[in-house]
Amino acid sequence: MRIDRREFLIGVAAAAALAPRAFAAQRGPLVLAAASLQESLNAAADAWARLGHARPVLSFAASSALARQVAAGAAADLFVSADEPWMDDVQRRGLIVPGTRANLVGNRLVVVQPASVRPVAATVPLGRVLASGRVALADPGSVPAGRYAQASLTRLGLWNGIEPRVVRAENVRAALALVERGAADWGVVYATDARASGQVRAVRMLPANSHPPIRYPLARLKASTSADAEGFRHFLLSGAGKAIFARFGFTAA
Repeated sequence: MRIDRREFLIGVAAAAALAPRAFAAQRGPLVLAAASLQESLNAAADAWARLGHARPVLSFAASSALARQVAAGAAADLFVSADEPWMDDVQRRGLIVPGTRANLVGNRLVVVQPASVRPVAATVPLGRVLASGRVALADPGSVPAGRYAQASLTRLGLWNGIEPRVVRAENVRAALALVERGAADWGVVYATDARASGQVRAVRMLPANSHPPIRYPLARLKASTSADAEGFRHFLLSGAGKAIFARFGFTAA
C-alpha cells in the first residue's frame, strides 16, 4: 500500500504533539517536598502505587531550595513546604493552582543528642543542657526548621548564648546527621526526624508556644503535567493519607 508522504508527515507531527501528554498520563507526579517528610511521604507514595497508580517521583530538600526551584521554572506537579512563608512566596509569584493549597500536617521541635553519649537527666533545665557544646540547626536564615528553632530559643532567652556555637546545616536532615556522627553535641530538629533516627536521643521537646505553629502546606503547581497530580494531592489530604503521616509522628496541621 502506498503511503502519501504528506499524510505520513502529518501523522508523525500529531504523534509528537501527543507524546508529552501520553507520557504525563503514564508517569507519577513529581513532588518537591521538605526534607523532613522523607519516610512518611515515601510510605504515602507506596500506598498510592498499591492502589494501581504510577508511583510518584519524590524530590526532597530544604523548603527554601525547593521554592527557588519552583520560581526558576521547575517542571514539578506538587510542592510541600515545611512552613507557610515559602509557600506564600510561591503563591505570590502566581505559580500554584488556585484553590489547591491546604495545610497537610504539623510537627514539633525537639533537642537531640547522640544516642552514644550519657543521657541528660530530665530535671536538668534546658539552659544548662545547651550551656556548652556545638548546636546543629538547619540554617535559620532560610530553612524553616532553623527559623522555628531560632524563634523558640530566642523566646526562651537562650539564643544569644547559643548562637556563637551554632553549626548551620543546609536542611534539617543535614543538621540531624551532624548529631548522629558526633560532629555536634546537640541539635534542634523536628520530633519526626528524631523518631526516624536510631542514632540520636530526644532530650527535650520545645514548647509549642515558643515558636510559630509548624504547618506543612501542600499545593499543586501550575507547571503540573501529570494526570495523577490532583488525585495524589487529594489522597495525601484524605483520612487514609493523614493516617500515614500520623504513624510517623506528625501532628494535625
